[in-house]
Amino acid sequence: MSAFTLRTATDRDRPALAALICDSTNAWYAKQGKPAIFPGGPATTTLFAEVYETLDPGCCVVAEDPVSGRLMGSCFFHPRPTHVALGIMNVHPDFFGAGVARALLGHVTALADAQHQPVRLVSSAQNLDSFSLYTRAGFVPRCTYQDMYVDVPASGLTVACPGRERVRPARFSDVPELVMLEESISGIRREQDWRFFIANPGDIWGLSVIAGVDGGIDGVLGSVCHPGSTMLGPGVARDEASAAALIHARLDALRGKKPVFLVPCDRGDLVRTLYGWGARNCEIHLLQVRGHAEPLRGVTMPTFMPETG
Repeated sequence: MSAFTLRTATDRDRPALAALICDSTNAWYAKQGKPAIFPGGPATTTLFAEVYETLDPGCCVVAEDPVSGRLMGSCFFHPRPTHVALGIMNVHPDFFGAGVARALLGHVTALADAQHQPVRLVSSAQNLDSFSLYTRAGFVPRCTYQDMYVDVPASGLTVACPGRERVRPARFSDVPELVMLEESISGIRREQDWRFFIANPGDIWGLSVIAGVDGGIDGVLGSVCHPGSTMLGPGVARDEASAAALIHARLDALRGKKPVFLVPCDRGDLVRTLYGWGARNCEIHLLQVRGHAEPLRGVTMPTFMPETG
């Protein structure tokens, strides 16, 4: 066991955090025989600390070597009214097996326990080390997602999608309804996230809603487009048709890109529709919850920027 101390990250840690996230994640993918997920290096992963510090100031804990001051690991977390979302967690390859991840996780779960809140996360089903870490700590898998991607032509999608005409950009006036919609589908509330996406800091975010045939909003889906992350999500929808129309709209907004998105494996009609658009699978992720979790009553589409669970 290596000695380390836990402390809250500061602005001065941002360059080291970006390097840690890049090196740790790329090392894991290399171990699986896959190309680096951050080929642009730490310059692309500065996005994580920038976004998370804006959304949740002071909500990153780091493990530090008390002698050298080197960052050994880090974990972001996102307190919300209904839960605590566990954000991206990384341990530098030099310190794998030193108990760093367990200590970081324990710090966040202790904070949540003190507030009597569940902890939610979305983690790779292919990383058995992290799966073991979370399930040993009391997390229970609640939903399985297919990570899919589409090479969006520069000219846009050519396939039509029923319901697309009811999709429009989200407005600040939609936020109260979006909060109620997500709580009715997944049992969580996070108003500040929806406001953040609509505000679109850095001009890298998009958020669409789909109007119900009888009025109201039947779904919402965001996206981010940045060298450090090109993904759809977060999103929820009352039904698969609404989810498909939202995915179609957000894909078409990312022309010439290859965005990744997560869809529940048990939504067969939606998955087959996406295959028909040329979508391919690239990974499997699990929604895991430590503590109480409401049943999922619609289609949920999580993301990693920021983590939603």
